[in-house]
Amino acid sequence: GNCVSFSDTGNGKQLYECPMCSLTCTNIQILEEHVDLHLEEHSFSEGGNIGDLELAQWLQTEEDKWQRSEEEKQEREEFKKLQRQYGLDNSGGYKQQFLKNMEREVDRGRMQPFEYHKRKADMMECLAFGIDDGKTKTSGVIEALCKYYQNENKDVRRVWLSTGVDHFHSSLGDKGWGCGYRNFQMLLSSLWQNSLYHDCLRDTTLIPSIPKIQSMIEDAWREGFDPHGASHFNNRLHGSKAWIGACEIYSLLTSLRIKCQIIDFHKPTGPMGTHPRLFEWVLRYYSTDSEGGAKVVCTSKPPIYLQHQGHSRTVVGIEEKKNKTLCLLLFDPGCPSQEMQKLLKQNSDGTSLKLLRRFVGGLKEKQYQIVAVDGVLSMEEKAARCCASQVLTAEKIP
Repeated sequence: GNCVSFSDTGNGKQLYECPMCSLTCTNIQILEEHVDLHLEEHSFSEGGNIGDLELAQWLQTEEDKWQRSEEEKQEREEFKKLQRQYGLDNSGGYKQQFLKNMEREVDRGRMQPFEYHKRKADMMECLAFGIDDGKTKTSGVIEALCKYYQNENKDVRRVWLSTGVDHFHSSLGDKGWGCGYRNFQMLLSSLWQNSLYHDCLRDTTLIPSIPKIQSMIEDAWREGFDPHGASHFNNRLHGSKAWIGACEIYSLLTSLRIKCQIIDFHKPTGPMGTHPRLFEWVLRYYSTDSEGGAKVVCTSKPPIYLQHQGHSRTVVGIEEKKNKTLCLLLFDPGCPSQEMQKLLKQNSDGTSLKLLRRFVGGLKEKQYQIVAVDGVLSMEEKAARCCASQVLTAEKIP
């Protein structure tokens, strides 16, 4: 009988062949329309070589085959996406991406070969020592904000700020996946300024490079932290482009004896998918040890790591407006230095602050997690938290 032939062109495209005239189509819908035209031309039931019922069954089989191949294609895509997210697609990590992106710049005439060689040498040296090259760093923003708020008298009633935080943004080496690591660098830059944490950070180079942070997380896993999370990454981060999230930051900090907690805002707590509870939590975090009614409170608090699906940022402070609404101040690793530098200008009229400001209506992801640092752990407490991390992930906020 006239059976359809259904072949693969080698580049993943399916071909469908008409059972009546051998026309091939790449798409089941086109084929269905084409076969309908045959049917209209002359009724096959009058001695034709294929009956309506047969044709209907044949089209159904085709439809099913197409559906199956679509589902398989989607599964393959999903799997690739997961591999990319966990950095397990073997396409190399920070170093390879850095070199590849620089080569591209040279090819396009945007970078001179001598500059390429100089930057490559610098990078290799920084990686050898495990230190961030500081090329994406902006310092002094918190201090500039302090000055700005002293003189601001329009709508801010009070503002709380973290201890000095350097901003780090993603570079040629970690564009597209480095946000978790960059936020860790921001957090660390603040912890360094607080003598309470000096002992925990004794063995840590000032600001570690991304590959170094990857090794530090692997060390935490080897100590027994979060085996469930580690298994997602096949216990390997170094040399990959793996995204990390709140759990990895928690394991890393705890392994350094830095006391922190993960809080899970797993569903909106306000109208229109908003998270007012998160804003109130941040306000409590900053305002617990502030005495008196100073308008600008420069706290001794480190910044907060804020995670949602696909991206993370660093909370560096919170404003309370005169009308009682709250506004978070966020450092985003996606924001380039040129933009951050604008916040350092003395005569700032506050327009560049919209880079940092997020009101309740501006945080509408389904769920958020925060990692907040709060003191130092003894060796015993660290061991207890290591054991707990083997069964427990996050404290749920009802």
